[in-house]
Amino acid sequence: MADLLKNMLNYDSLRKFALVIQSSYNQFQVDEFITSIMDETWDDLELMARGRKVSTTLGEYLPKDYKEAIDIVDKVIAKCEGFPRFCFTGFVEIYGQDEKDWDISINAMEKYTQYASFEFTVRPFIIKHEKRMMAQMYAWSKHENEHVRRLSSEGCRPALPWGQALNKYKNDPTPVLPILEQLKTDPSLYVRKSVANNLNDISKTHPDLVVKLAKEWYGKNEHTNWIVKHGCRTLLKKGNREALAIFGCDDVASVDVNNFTLGTKSISIGEEIAFSFVVSAKEATKVRLEYGIDYVKSNGKRNRKIFKISEVSLKENEKKSYTKKHSFADVSTRKHYPGTHSITLIVNGVERGTLDFELLK
Repeated sequence: MADLLKNMLNYDSLRKFALVIQSSYNQFQVDEFITSIMDETWDDLELMARGRKVSTTLGEYLPKDYKEAIDIVDKVIAKCEGFPRFCFTGFVEIYGQDEKDWDISINAMEKYTQYASFEFTVRPFIIKHEKRMMAQMYAWSKHENEHVRRLSSEGCRPALPWGQALNKYKNDPTPVLPILEQLKTDPSLYVRKSVANNLNDISKTHPDLVVKLAKEWYGKNEHTNWIVKHGCRTLLKKGNREALAIFGCDDVASVDVNNFTLGTKSISIGEEIAFSFVVSAKEATKVRLEYGIDYVKSNGKRNRKIFKISEVSLKENEKKSYTKKHSFADVSTRKHYPGTHSITLIVNGVERGTLDFELLK
């Protein structure tokens, strides 16, 4: 995915981007701007490094006065298309952190985040000016625009993917909680996804805190219920008994598993393997079904990844049969290696059988 995105920053997209800027700032040197960016290092740069280079170079070709430069961005950001306009987020981060520019940058982030999300940009502001910036983030959590509300949550995630880690909030996420409380019933799914992802980040370092919040929040509001369920996904995959109990998926004794079998004992990389099983209930109960794949890594060690099958309510003495297929085709996020792999069936957080198979070249 990163490779696909990085290729969206190319000569054609950058030229269109530069021409839009030039339409409002006729001194902008289009060809020189592109040449400065696409030098001999360009092809080797990954996505984030490419974006950083474009953002930095913008500062060399826009007016040196930050306010003048932002006035130009005001005029063009809505006209820009595609991935290059995300480079304005880096421009604000790189050139807008001086104390004298604080209000300009805050206003820019609030205004521009509807065109290109600014969750990466706010993080150095939080690190350098925590109380002031987090007060602003809380104010944004009450904003009428869903993009701004989402920024208030996404920007303070302790472990935002590709973003600068907020290590202080990994150690103590307390300052984040008022924002999540404010947004826990938000009508926008876009915002709720961010709140859930923030909770999920926190659950990796403070599982007891998230379980406590989940118990307090769950069952009071439909929107909050969705957030809690999605925010507890890592805890559920880890088989956390308290988290499973919140959603009624903690009954182990009432569920039997039979006929867990593989369709074959070996497959080649690029193929898929099928497995099947039957679950039955001695008493009426709710069942969360998952399976784990123990993948062989490049160093020969194995690493487990958990996949959800379904959640189902079974009546007393009811049986359900399942057949599932899992692909071992290489994708951008996973490369497969030959060796002995395993599939483990997991029912309500408890392993209920493991079968080995060979993945061949």
